[in-house]
Amino acid sequence: MSLRSYSIVSGFFIQDHLDADPALIGAVPPRFGLIDDSDDRWSNLSQKIQCMNEADDQTSYKLFILGRHGEGFHNVGEAKYGTKAWDDYWSKLNGDGELIWGPDPKLTSLGEEQARIVNQQWRNESNHGLSVPHSRYCSPLTRATKTCLLTFDGLPISANHPVVIIENCREEYGEHTCDKRNSRTWVSTHFPEFVFEEDFTEGDELWTANERETHLQVTIRAQSVLDMIFNTDDNDVISITAHGGIINGFLTAMGRKRYALPTGGVLPVVVKSTLQ
Repeated sequence: MSLRSYSIVSGFFIQDHLDADPALIGAVPPRFGLIDDSDDRWSNLSQKIQCMNEADDQTSYKLFILGRHGEGFHNVGEAKYGTKAWDDYWSKLNGDGELIWGPDPKLTSLGEEQARIVNQQWRNESNHGLSVPHSRYCSPLTRATKTCLLTFDGLPISANHPVVIIENCREEYGEHTCDKRNSRTWVSTHFPEFVFEEDFTEGDELWTANERETHLQVTIRAQSVLDMIFNTDDNDVISITAHGGIINGFLTAMGRKRYALPTGGVLPVVVKSTLQ
């Protein structure tokens, strides 16, 4: 059982509102949704988080910038056949003779463009105090690693702070071939800029063809990632590039309802962690 509980500190982003509609807000709203539109807005937010962290030894606060991967070929497949037919049949195959979506599909050209839009927003906001976080985590699935690579392409990044691939940041796994990952060697070869968490396995030891993770299991897994970050990472700003399912797992662990973040979308949240 976790020794920490989590909640979202609302009032900083338009997405914080309980009735926030992701379809209306869009994937990448201006300022990533930050309500403060002053020239030094991100510095203001950083100072507020720092002040909150100085107030109480039992609580700590971090800004999480959650990014969903851009459109992958599995997203095209689901749109082509509809969610029910996708879940019941097509998702369990590697493709349909026209599209290939498993295992571990790549981004479409649209998905790559969606990641470049996020990159441009980072560039825009860098003029207002938003720096590339020293702590960047990513799912091992190709659509996430490629999105992460494009998101931060060309931005000022320290070689001392590479992206760390975390197994538990992957999508809900099981049954759907799109959620079966490539080997560690394959990922390392194609994304040599990234590093792996300790004990990351060579093969995918989690995915099975006959059983899919439940939302509860995903939430427990997401909470373990939050525990790891709050227990071991001293940075106040955290970037995670992942998937809709695990992002909703994070939100559930934070006590918030699910949020249908579009492909290529970004969802920032200020998270409060309280030691029990």
